Amino acid sequence: MQTMNKTAESVWDNCLSFIKDNIQEQAYKTWFEPIKSVELTDNALYIQVPSKFFYEWLEEHYVKLLKVALTKELGKNAKLLYKIKMENTYGNKLPFTEQLPSAHRSPVKTQEIDVPVQQKNPELKNPFIIPGIRNLKIESQLNANYSFDNFLEGDSNRLARSAGMAVANKPGGTSFNPLLIFGGVGLGKTHLAHAIGVEIKDKYPDKTVLYISAEIFTQQYIDSVKKNTRNDFIHFYQLIDVLIIDDVQFLSGKTGTQDVFFHIFNYLHQNGKQVILTSDKAPVDMQDIEQRLLSRFKWGLSAELHQPDYETRISILKNILYRDGVEMPEDIIEYVARNIKSNVRELEGAIISLIAQSSFNKKEVTIELAKQVVEKFVKNVKREISIDYIQKVVSDYFQLDIDTLQSKTRKRHVVQARQLAMFFAKRFTKASLANIGSQIGDRDHATVLHACKTVDNLVSTDKQFKKFVDDINKKLSL
Repeated sequence: MQTMNKTAESVWDNCLSFIKDNIQEQAYKTWFEPIKSVELTDNALYIQVPSKFFYEWLEEHYVKLLKVALTKELGKNAKLLYKIKMENTYGNKLPFTEQLPSAHRSPVKTQEIDVPVQQKNPELKNPFIIPGIRNLKIESQLNANYSFDNFLEGDSNRLARSAGMAVANKPGGTSFNPLLIFGGVGLGKTHLAHAIGVEIKDKYPDKTVLYISAEIFTQQYIDSVKKNTRNDFIHFYQLIDVLIIDDVQFLSGKTGTQDVFFHIFNYLHQNGKQVILTSDKAPVDMQDIEQRLLSRFKWGLSAELHQPDYETRISILKNILYRDGVEMPEDIIEYVARNIKSNVRELEGAIISLIAQSSFNKKEVTIELAKQVVEKFVKNVKREISIDYIQKVVSDYFQLDIDTLQSKTRKRHVVQARQLAMFFAKRFTKASLANIGSQIGDRDHATVLHACKTVDNLVSTDKQFKKFVDDINKKLSL
């Protein structure tokens, strides 16, 4: 650890002599000579660079080298922080400095795969590549900024985060296979899924990791059926060591895609490969997903992400401020944390909005300003509306119970209420027509389509009916 006689200068000089031996002289002159060491506190070294561009270039091209050099000097907990000196910006006479931490993250590299030759068709089609180009370089599609370092632990996510860590340390080698991470909007499912992938690529660079949303997976499958390359599609996915599928609930009602995913999943699982899934629902609540798939989702571990508690919300806000090199009074941070409870995405949005307000408008951040920003956020955030919620609102409006709404009765007022529920489910949710039908009284997609057309016609011809639509619309848009 750091001894008393270490100074920022001596530490940086030692780092420089190590760096000098490892890069070309011209690069050293351009990128390292202009840097000044500023201060050393505990295990953090602050260095001053001439511009933001300079900082970004170092982070993109030399972050690994800097990390190694600094770790040699200050031990494994070494931190690097940049102070960026802005000369006379915006016509201000005095230079000012901005402070940013190093992410120690370089982008995730392209992966190359050797395709087994015994396949009948040597031109294996990669669904990510333009047809006709023979190439099996695979982009992992991972976002290196979504790491475990900035996925802060709290009571709300401890199980999911720890399971994610265990999987990252031993992909395919734990009983968490598949690992299904589920929870509401903006709680960090996608972030955690990427973090596991990024960590695996750090620890096992030879493993092929692929992140893909269920929506794009479905699109690729449809294309493969059109182009008659379904087998290539399956073979391609069987080559992956760690498959991460985001928003797996999107597969509901899509039987062909579910079928192909079932085969891919079985193959990967039997061969000790890791599957990671995210969903906005627990397996028991997933509609229109085949039983055989659901039972496989339950083989491993289903870990829920909950809304973050107050302490976690405070840490998240402080982490964002630290990352952006901004200081903010404690009472403002507490105010934002107290008032935005629903999810992490809104929390981030509100604090970033505050940072922007203060820096662009040169306003001081006051409780008053924080109030305005928070109010806007709480108002503007569209609640994720579920089909269940729509049925409840429609039933309450017509003073029916939900069982009657879903029943087979042909009484006119019940039929109309049911059609309205279907109409609003199509308007407010991303569910497929088949999915809407099966949740609203086990009807088929043609019934839902007919319901939507009927409602459209009645709105333009029947004043009373138009009032029903407007009233319910208001209730759902609150």
